[in-house]
Amino acid sequence: MMRQAGRYLPEYRALRAEHDFLDMVYTPALAAEVTVQPVRVLKVDAAILFSDILVVPHAMGMELTIEEGVGPRFHRPLRSAAEIAEITDPFSAGRLDPVLEAVAATGKLLAGEVPLIGFAGAPWTLACYMVEGGGSKHFAKAKRLLARDPDSAHALLARLADASGRFLEQQVRAGADVVQIFDSWAGALGPSDYRTFGLPYLARTVARAKDAGAPVIVFALGAGWALEEIAEATAADVIGIDWHTDAGEARRRLAKYPVAVQGNMDPTWLYASPKEIQRRTDEMLEAFGRDGYIANLGHGILPDTPVPGARAFVNTIRGFEP
Repeated sequence: MMRQAGRYLPEYRALRAEHDFLDMVYTPALAAEVTVQPVRVLKVDAAILFSDILVVPHAMGMELTIEEGVGPRFHRPLRSAAEIAEITDPFSAGRLDPVLEAVAATGKLLAGEVPLIGFAGAPWTLACYMVEGGGSKHFAKAKRLLARDPDSAHALLARLADASGRFLEQQVRAGADVVQIFDSWAGALGPSDYRTFGLPYLARTVARAKDAGAPVIVFALGAGWALEEIAEATAADVIGIDWHTDAGEARRRLAKYPVAVQGNMDPTWLYASPKEIQRRTDEMLEAFGRDGYIANLGHGILPDTPVPGARAFVNTIRGFEP
């Protein structure tokens, strides 16, 4: 499950009470411990690295805090061409090394029990955070950059594509079996703008990541209209389907592409009774079919999700018989 290592688990909250979020991300032993918690508690089929997509811009020299109830915040967001030019190489001074060490440490803890999934943010999504300074409802500042200074926007997106792609490549070399790219704010752009400022840089990220030889998953939230274009442009191995998109429709639209699909349970339904979770999960599984499919949520698991709800989801998938 996306965000499967985190706040809904009591085991995570116990560690979080003693450590700052970013300290946990950058302390390999702690990050590895949090990563394997869902494997132990829920018996999921893969571990997902405990990290954050914003470690790349953080490594580029942007001051970052992540606070409970507030979320991520960059204290000096990028608002000009000069500020964009000042961001540094994220791989200098070993700033991302602790995350790569966490990948290796997690691999030792898992000892081959299940595969490990690494991840990074897509260029447009990272740019949104870096320009807005945090989350946003309308992304007006990020989109204003596109309108007023498209050359600077393209320069930033190109740098982020190369950085995220290289970071994913390094995660594979450190021990990740699969990597995923999150374009969490793809839906903030209309089709024409996404084709200009989103998709080309997503494709560039995937191309770099694939150099390491591991499968690549792409998840573009809110861009269900673009499934075929994403498959064609990126040649990703797996396309994530969000909960806004009908499962059967997604299967039909992607049938002609050599791509697997992932998704797409609405995470809010994990609040329901086990019986209702089982019913809805069975419907999802029937719609997607077994071949070339990764059962997952259609967005990240919510922080107050009851553990029995998450367990009902996982157990239904494990026991599914078409």
